[in-house]
Amino acid sequence: MTTVGVLGATGAVGQRFVQLLDGHPEFEVSVLTASPQSAGDSYSEAAKWRLDTPIPDGIAETTVRETDPDEIPGDTDLLFSALPSTVAEQVEPELCEAGFVVSSNASNERVADDVPLVIPEVNADHLGLIDVQQDERGWDGALVKNPNCSTITMVPTLAAIDSFGLERVHVSTLQAVSGAGYSGVTSMEILDNVVPHIGGEATKMETESRKLLGEFTGAGVEWHDATVSASCNRVPTLDGHLENVFAETDADPAPGEVADAFRAADPIDLPSAPTPLIEVFEEPDRPQPRLDRMVGDGMAVAAGGVESTETGVQYNCLAHNTVRGAAGASILNGELLASEGWL
Repeated sequence: MTTVGVLGATGAVGQRFVQLLDGHPEFEVSVLTASPQSAGDSYSEAAKWRLDTPIPDGIAETTVRETDPDEIPGDTDLLFSALPSTVAEQVEPELCEAGFVVSSNASNERVADDVPLVIPEVNADHLGLIDVQQDERGWDGALVKNPNCSTITMVPTLAAIDSFGLERVHVSTLQAVSGAGYSGVTSMEILDNVVPHIGGEATKMETESRKLLGEFTGAGVEWHDATVSASCNRVPTLDGHLENVFAETDADPAPGEVADAFRAADPIDLPSAPTPLIEVFEEPDRPQPRLDRMVGDGMAVAAGGVESTETGVQYNCLAHNTVRGAAGASILNGELLASEGWL
């Protein structure tokens, strides 16, 4: 078994890591870290557990450590990071310099030139940036990122239709409150309401998507030249980000061709990877968060409402924002790292 740790294990995404890693066929959790205030407590004491399954057996009484390279056993093969970006930007490089491989959900350095930003089914070859990263930074370890939860919902669908000549993308998101964390949106803000702004979210979608769709050259990534414009909205849904996508293409694909391209999106042979990657719905009112966020055990993208436009195609897509969009994405990247021999 590969020994793994979870950084920031007591928060919302950290708890999802712990839940998803329970019973994993390749990974065994040996280290849990959190803030200095939680260090020394058992996990059950430190984490206000909020998920719909119990804390996994064997984890509840695990002693939480401080998130510090000196506190993590050197034989830990892989670290999953659920740290806030303000903490991660300081701690993650220290861990990589100390020789640890980190698969991170934190937003810092996602678009750095030498940091792989990866969706395994879309751009697994971008892991080649690790060689560049280690040469440039002098690290024995490595840092790999998964994209933002709204970006990861859309990009697999864009990759599937890129063969039609993707030129421009307009996307409007309807994002669940869990994406803001447990204390991120108050009930008085969101009940009977929609918040038409999520700080920094549009920029993440507009940049991360082009890097993910770009070409790895051996020395770096040439970003895709499509223009991406995003409008991000918080809606009173618990889980599942729904997105309305308008894609302008050089070709003029029929709706059936687009749906077939979605269905043909290549899955990948990793334990957490869904088959199919994109679940296509024929009904015009699908996908819907409450009904479809758990397709592929929460790791697939749901798509539907495909229609032709004068300049390309429009459709809706959906993914579970804390499973595929966060912890599950990092775990899948960890599985890719293991299968490619980076651990």
